[in-house]
Amino acid sequence: MKLDSRLMAIANLVRKDKVFADIGTDHAYLPVYLVEKGIINKAIAADLRIGPLENAKDAVVSYGFTEQIQLRLSDGLDNFKENEVEEIAVAGMGGLLISQFIERTNWIKNEDVHLILQPMTHVEELRKTLFDNGFVIDEEVVAEDDDKLYIILSVYYYNDATAYTELDLIVGKLPQNEDNLSKKYLSRIYEKFNKKLVALKNAEKECSELEKLVGELKQWQQ
Repeated sequence: MKLDSRLMAIANLVRKDKVFADIGTDHAYLPVYLVEKGIINKAIAADLRIGPLENAKDAVVSYGFTEQIQLRLSDGLDNFKENEVEEIAVAGMGGLLISQFIERTNWIKNEDVHLILQPMTHVEELRKTLFDNGFVIDEEVVAEDDDKLYIILSVYYYNDATAYTELDLIVGKLPQNEDNLSKKYLSRIYEKFNKKLVALKNAEKECSELEKLVGELKQWQQ
């Protein structure tokens, strides 16, 4: 099994020998890869719809992993039980939807559970949900495919709300990274907010708060 850069970045964060859940599994590429490489020996590949699960079944059967990988119909983590899995990947969904899964699933508030989250949109809102609900982001990595950048969050429950600023929600832990993709991602964030600032100034609208934020973001501009 060969993974694209996005899924490989997720796979690299999975702890060895844990029970793994892939939420929104689609073709089950991630759990198949993890079993094939001996990183895990038991996984649950879950999806909301029958179609993707049929695709997942094809891959699981093709690779001979029917004993190691279970298929499950589930809306997020709704059809999972407490202590059933230790590693959970939720990838390829909007940050608001991932936030909903987190807010309605109490059993993941467990220090032994590791979340690996890859939001396609609204990463700021996802970070806020995590911080407000007692989770801590211990690492963030960036992957690139076809010039599109993806942010991946490694998350644990900390049992205490994290204090944060607006800047924290926007850049996360990326300023701590030294790799070029993280720097590229931060540069694109600056460009996005600077574009908004220019538009407001051209429209002669009040923009002092945004101007301050852009000034803070400029320190990571490449």
